[in-house]
Amino acid sequence: MMKEREIKRAVREGYARIAKQATSDYAAKRCCGADLSEKISRQIGYTQEDLQTAPPESNLGLGCGNPVAMARIKERETVLDMGSGAGLDCFLASTRVGPGGKVIGVDMTTEMVEKARAQAKKGGYTNIDFRQGDLENMPVADDYVDVVLSNCVINLVPNKTRAFKEAFRVLKPGGRLAVSDIVLTKELPDFVKSSTEAYIGCLAGAVMKEDYLGTIRSVGFHDINVDDESSFPVECLVGSSPGPGLLEASKVSADDLKKASESVSSIKISALKPK
Repeated sequence: MMKEREIKRAVREGYARIAKQATSDYAAKRCCGADLSEKISRQIGYTQEDLQTAPPESNLGLGCGNPVAMARIKERETVLDMGSGAGLDCFLASTRVGPGGKVIGVDMTTEMVEKARAQAKKGGYTNIDFRQGDLENMPVADDYVDVVLSNCVINLVPNKTRAFKEAFRVLKPGGRLAVSDIVLTKELPDFVKSSTEAYIGCLAGAVMKEDYLGTIRSVGFHDINVDDESSFPVECLVGSSPGPGLLEASKVSADDLKKASESVSSIKISALKPK
């Protein structure tokens, strides 16, 4: 098994590569109509209107759901996105909170934060603040936000208990948690657990569903609901930005990876911080 420090370094380096590659590929994708990110995003719950509203370069096809759609975001609220990446969910939340609200995106990867900030500046978004930081120690004040979002990111964090404690800390009393993530219905084979590429591909870091829900409960959240659960399409694991590296570098056959993916579910969870 990989150590926490090794996991964080691998994830940071992997998503830095994705951010750089997405920037260089963007013009070619739009020109040639081969935008796989858009196809994947529609498949996991984003509408065409969502994808037309946000800056196109903010969508890297790396999510496993649409937490903005389930968060019931209101005008003038403050929203935090844990693991904001290139900013897709932040840009969608920005339109919902309006000019009187605020959106904060926190991501550990310098290249992702820089990419998101550049798009916010280009698009004239004045109510979004992208911050670089560790999800286990976020640069956000206590009891500060109304809603915490996260999209297929907590599975990448080695200490999930600490990450959910941070979500609980920054929420105001009565605040809401809306998470889309990958969980397991049965244990993964060892060749996946020990694969750096499988961590980057949101597979090896996933935990059993009941453990995931138990962690949310253990840090103090109430009214925990599984709003939706479905099998996660294997093409979203092997076909998106980190996918080719997962297949090639780990020397895992497509058949073996497909069998491993049968242990994986996409889950959408809502919860409340007690008032």
